[in-house]
Amino acid sequence: MSNIRGIRGATTVSRNKKEEILTSSMTLLEKIVSANKIKIEDIASVIFSVTKDINAEFPAIAARRLGWLYTPLLCTYEISVPGSLKKCIRVLIHVNSDKKQAQMKHIYLGKAKKLRPDIGSREKDRYYFS
Repeated sequence: MSNIRGIRGATTVSRNKKEEILTSSMTLLEKIVSANKIKIEDIASVIFSVTKDINAEFPAIAARRLGWLYTPLLCTYEISVPGSLKKCIRVLIHVNSDKKQAQMKHIYLGKAKKLRPDIGSREKDRYYFS
């Protein structure tokens, strides 16, 4: 019996440029899919959020470029909190999976690894930093 599980991830871009947003988003999605051995048909939905300094492109277009044609997608803005990470793209992927939530691997790339300073070495196998 499959259950809905959530996988988190984030990446950053150096510039608010269309192709950089798409490339970074595609890399993030590909790493999440690969690390968790996800089939596209098992993806229930994807929510992207971006900081307000990113508006040159929707990161959801990256999912379409990867062939996720029937997956429900949503893009939204992050809450602007003083001192928060700039030029950041976050994602929450809901998947149908028999795996336990604790087995899901969350992916943080670039400067986005700063988002999870609470992750200790005992959990490092559940998180990917690059």
